Amino acid sequence: MRSIGEMARDSGLGVSALRFYDRAGVLGPAWVDPASGYRWYAPEQLDEARLLARLRRAGMPLADIRLVLAGWSGEDTDLVRGLLQAHLRRLEQGLTEARSEFSTIRELLDHRENPMTASPLTGTVHLSLPAPALAAALDAVRFAAGRDPELPMLGGVLFDIEGDALRVVATDRYRLAVARTDADGHGGSREQVVVPAPLVDAMRALLGGDESARFAVEGDRVTLEADGRQASGQRLAHGFPDYRRLVQLPPGRRVVVEVPALREALENGPVRVAEEREPGRSARDISVLTTVDDKTVLVCGDGAPDEDTCTGTGTGTGNEDRGTGTGGLGYHVGVDRGFLLEALAAGDRDRLVLEFGPAPTAPLAIRRAEDEGAFSLLMPVRLDD
Repeated sequence: MRSIGEMARDSGLGVSALRFYDRAGVLGPAWVDPASGYRWYAPEQLDEARLLARLRRAGMPLADIRLVLAGWSGEDTDLVRGLLQAHLRRLEQGLTEARSEFSTIRELLDHRENPMTASPLTGTVHLSLPAPALAAALDAVRFAAGRDPELPMLGGVLFDIEGDALRVVATDRYRLAVARTDADGHGGSREQVVVPAPLVDAMRALLGGDESARFAVEGDRVTLEADGRQASGQRLAHGFPDYRRLVQLPPGRRVVVEVPALREALENGPVRVAEEREPGRSARDISVLTTVDDKTVLVCGDGAPDEDTCTGTGTGTGNEDRGTGTGGLGYHVGVDRGFLLEALAAGDRDRLVLEFGPAPTAPLAIRRAEDEGAFSLLMPVRLDD
């Protein structure tokens, strides 16, 4: 007999997935210990679990998976073959429809871009900023800049200048970070400049003192001067997504956490391994978070906190006044552990606010309690339970 952990390891299904499929009546354990509730699986169930994992990766609906498993061991395989063929047809039809829709969207994009392609970058900006404040702002967002060559517009940091404020923004689709600092000298309209990541790093290296820094944009050229030194280069000739739409989040549970304690819980607590399906991205360690009474953040394994599968109790210090928490146990939200650790480091505080959205599909926000202008968002990872 295999324990649920051994079954998960050998089959490619997570423990949470095995629990889910047990509750759904698709693949139940051969025996459940009446005293402990532990699930045990018979040796012959391993092949079924591996088949289930393949069907799951292929995106087959749960109702069809149930029938495939029911007919798998029978002598008549026509039902199984028919279900596989029907699902393949659905996938091919869906791909055909997706290609058609994407083709239409590309035509719309071409129509929008044509009048813009002939317009050179002619914006002019001159700013004076406190060097320490600019350095802190860049440190708060640089970790979130993209590295995907297919999306070069995300491979830099947006400098968004409006009025007497400069906001710097970075995103790689899976996370987004925003920071703000005061700026003097710009009397014109709103300007947005995307500075490539290597130039951002060169600029950051100049910001070691307490003096003012001077940031300038002339056409496609971006320059930062500080402490008698200069970093200069070309801006990215791409637009940046409207980040203001991305940060308009509904209120959720806000918990102040002790960062050292939470970091220890993340580094030493349970993780799940999520096989990333997108090209160029490898398997990731997923931390599962939940809240208890809006006062504590727990790092959980599979199952609920009362199953003694969580660590990190005591990391919370109470619900924020602006929160809309409801008390009790929160839902589980999965996030990339490495991304969360980077966001905590970029927050640069011993205490930060974690804001859980109203549903596990909402982004997780990491905020500074005293500075609403500096925060990062992490996109959640879908969990099976």
